[in-house]
Amino acid sequence: MLGETIATLRKKQGLSQQELADRLHVVRQTISKWEKNLSVPDADALVRLADALDVTVPQLLGETITEEAQPSDIAAALSRINEQLAVQNRRRSRIWKVVAWVLGILLLVNVLNIASAAFFYSVQQDTFVEQTAATYEVVENEELSVE
Repeated sequence: MLGETIATLRKKQGLSQQELADRLHVVRQTISKWEKNLSVPDADALVRLADALDVTVPQLLGETITEEAQPSDIAAALSRINEQLAVQNRRRSRIWKVVAWVLGILLLVNVLNIASAAFFYSVQQDTFVEQTAATYEVVENEELSVE
């Protein structure tokens, strides 16, 4: 995809993300987002990016667009890439939602386990106290009857 192409060409030029960002007058995080396929450059940035990396826009896009390509052809290629990124982001979002639900359920199960263990421990303690008191009464009654 576009992100891998940008990263490969940037490294081939021996540029850091910061150096490329400085050439394009953007922040380093923008380059990082492009390389991670979290966003795509707009048309102006795409042209500047291609110039900075010494390639043509079609080469940068990895599309089979002729050199005589119209701006609408480039826009269509960007639109396809943007749609692919949107699909990836939706997929990631769904995965994170499932992970959040699973973790939430595990947390709830653990809280319930702790609560039930505490309840049974307190019931066990009450039973122990009652048994001890009953034993003490029996022993006390036996001592009284022996005297």
